[in-house]
Amino acid sequence: MKIRRELNRQLYRQKAYGFENRLSCFDKAVLDAILGGETKTLKRLISSERLSLSAGMRNLSKNELRNEKYHFMITAAFLAESGIDVGLSHDEAYMITDIYSRKADRATGREDLQNLLEDMCLDFAERIREIKKEDVTSIHIRKCIAHIYEDLSGDLSTKGLADFTKLNPSYLSKLFKQETGKTIKAYVTAAKMDTAQNLLRYSDLSCSEIATSLGYCSQSAFTYAFRLFTGITPKQYRG
Repeated sequence: MKIRRELNRQLYRQKAYGFENRLSCFDKAVLDAILGGETKTLKRLISSERLSLSAGMRNLSKNELRNEKYHFMITAAFLAESGIDVGLSHDEAYMITDIYSRKADRATGREDLQNLLEDMCLDFAERIREIKKEDVTSIHIRKCIAHIYEDLSGDLSTKGLADFTKLNPSYLSKLFKQETGKTIKAYVTAAKMDTAQNLLRYSDLSCSEIATSLGYCSQSAFTYAFRLFTGITPKQYRG
């Protein structure tokens, strides 16, 4: 092992001085709030400074800001894996992680990273809350929802989803409304708009690129749908 000497030295220091290798920005209450989708509790914990990226971090770089960026990305990956465990789709969890990691990479100070950490945790908590609120029990509808978020640019019509689940379109439509409280069309639109808002806030993708990634035939079609859903245009939302 090429790093054996350094490893032994670090293990000795950890034993001697009580250093811990853990995600120190999360105490149990914060993590429980995120994975439980308890956004109000999480906001309260954030306001009481229970979430801090810089508290007791391991030394991964001599550069202080770079060290915090490394820990931010470790934390983001941890949240993605934890989110998947409680019901987020793999693609959705890592899309959120990737968006925030790119933002963190461009951060110029500790305050920027702290704000991004708080926003990322809240975004994970809000999405998990939405999943729990859906209260879906049918395996077909669960697969349907996962497929929607994993392929937002694909054929998400009732027929397309019926082909995917191998169910009769009429039966799927009725079952979907019964279990989610929304029609397939309304659910797909909400999923696309939720993703669009995240991309507008936390990515540098152009409106045209976002439109394509969400399966809209043109930027104007995306703008029309976004304005109908939110009351403002994508450019106004991005500010």
